[in-house]
Amino acid sequence: MTPGRCARCGAELPPGPYGRRDTCAACGADLHACLQCDFYTPGAYNDCREPQADRVVDKERSNFCDLFRPATRAAVLGERSARDEARAKLDALFKKR
Repeated sequence: MTPGRCARCGAELPPGPYGRRDTCAACGADLHACLQCDFYTPGAYNDCREPQADRVVDKERSNFCDLFRPATRAAVLGERSARDEARAKLDALFKKR
């Protein structure tokens, strides 16, 4: 599997699998967490594309999800997606005064 990037700091991660106690060497973020999972999709039901997954409240903390699959995307917290950028522009355009 191709190594991904840490969702918090963007550091390159070694290939999974990750145990519940594994953390990013650069920033200490939990690696077996929703934010580091390939199924994590903000805006989807429960922020997860996997319909069988149990609900996890804190997406940044380690969890016991058996369906966890390390993400290979390079998304980093704090970066805005194209969708977020478009929404911000629309909000600014139609802002009530």
